[in-house]
Amino acid sequence: MSDTDPRNEDATGDTAAQNTPVEPASEQSGRRRKPWTRKQKVLRGTAIGAALVVLAAGAGAAGLYYDLRSGIKQKDVKDQLGTDRPQKLNKSLNILLLGSDTREGDNSRYGAGMLGARSDTAILLHLSPNRDQAVGISFPRDSMVKIPDCKKEKGGTVPAQFGMLNAAFAYAGPTCTWKTLESLTGIHIDHFVQVDFSGFKRMVDALDGVDICLDKPVNDPRAELSLPAGKQTVKGEQALGYVRARYSLGDGGDLGRIERQQKFMASVVDKATSGEVLTDPAKTYKFLKAVTKSVTTDDELDLGAMKKLAEGLKGMSAGQVRFVTVPVKDYAPDPNRVQWDMDLAKPMFEAIRHDNDLPAAPPDKTAKPEQAVAPKKVKVTVVDAGGKRELIDRIVKQLGKRGFDVAEKVEKGSKSSVSQITYAPAAEGQATALARVVPNAELTADGKASAEGVRLVIGEQGVRLAPDPAALNKIQGGVKPGQNLCK
Repeated sequence: MSDTDPRNEDATGDTAAQNTPVEPASEQSGRRRKPWTRKQKVLRGTAIGAALVVLAAGAGAAGLYYDLRSGIKQKDVKDQLGTDRPQKLNKSLNILLLGSDTREGDNSRYGAGMLGARSDTAILLHLSPNRDQAVGISFPRDSMVKIPDCKKEKGGTVPAQFGMLNAAFAYAGPTCTWKTLESLTGIHIDHFVQVDFSGFKRMVDALDGVDICLDKPVNDPRAELSLPAGKQTVKGEQALGYVRARYSLGDGGDLGRIERQQKFMASVVDKATSGEVLTDPAKTYKFLKAVTKSVTTDDELDLGAMKKLAEGLKGMSAGQVRFVTVPVKDYAPDPNRVQWDMDLAKPMFEAIRHDNDLPAAPPDKTAKPEQAVAPKKVKVTVVDAGGKRELIDRIVKQLGKRGFDVAEKVEKGSKSSVSQITYAPAAEGQATALARVVPNAELTADGKASAEGVRLVIGEQGVRLAPDPAALNKIQGGVKPGQNLCK
């Protein structure tokens, strides 16, 4: 997709060529776009998330590391990203998936006359620290956002500006989109993966097609799409036409296409992680070769890093993957653009940022069950014993959000290398409830302590919070793999 009004697109490219990414195109239909139809653009990103997992796991299983590694294009991004970045708070992994609409090389047939490249798709794939959940957040390319100053790959700097999100890619490549999303979300991004039109088709074909379901036949010459009604498998041009078609599948707006693209992405994950692919060395190798030939990544996301990632993903099923979109609202100056609804988006970003590790070991099942104490009945006083102030402030805030009765004032204590939860015997139930949330703080009974509450002493080693079981679940909506395609 290009930066033009999507209603001016057909399945084979953008019919209105634009050299300036932020310049809106004229509307063909003349009717005002409904505000709720401009939410999420998901295109070539549909194959990338599954590809990462299968690529990593398959490379180790097939012993084809060097053969596959040679096909991946990589870019050194450290200098362009700079050092002014969000802090990495935990062991979660955040990968920026980018779909490029470049018309160079094999992509030349998709829109003659189109110059340069834009980020047709931008999805942040979040993998939880325990690698037991994955959430893909899509950012509409025509979101009006603040773009920071960005270094170009071949030298020079693009000044900070206000414009469409996909302009960041057009001006200074993937690292500019990376910097923009980090600055807007506060989420530390670890890697990026980029794929174009031809790469999308190549990966879908390597899976021998992906299943879709149509409630009625489609005959769309512009999209080069002719399909019967019902469940079926699409490949190549049909797959690309299916995810790009606008008028023949829907009313010309984005809402129906968004849902269709999300279902397609979920179907890709189902197919790529199925036994049909993973248990067949020939199919696995075919898919892995297609992936490595189709993607560009940062230089730290090599097959070695993917191999390590795969070790932590073995227990994740397709059903633990979800695709959502950042909440948006109408952008008053231009009905063809959107802006993020930060009242709704901020909790989503915070859930991703603070998705911390689970406790290292499950509780002893043979132990005598203790009466649970509700967080609101646990009075907590936080004590600074040498911990980092930024961490202490975050812990105070997060415990409050979890429902604990936390004293506003942080006390100053003697320096300690370890962190502890100190409590009087009468407050053991409160201490146990807090320990479930702060698993690496040592429980320490103190007969002289007040029985009115407990003290969380944060030493030099710091503390970590076990994840809020409902944190990622608070991200509402979206599409999951395994759902009935025809509903």
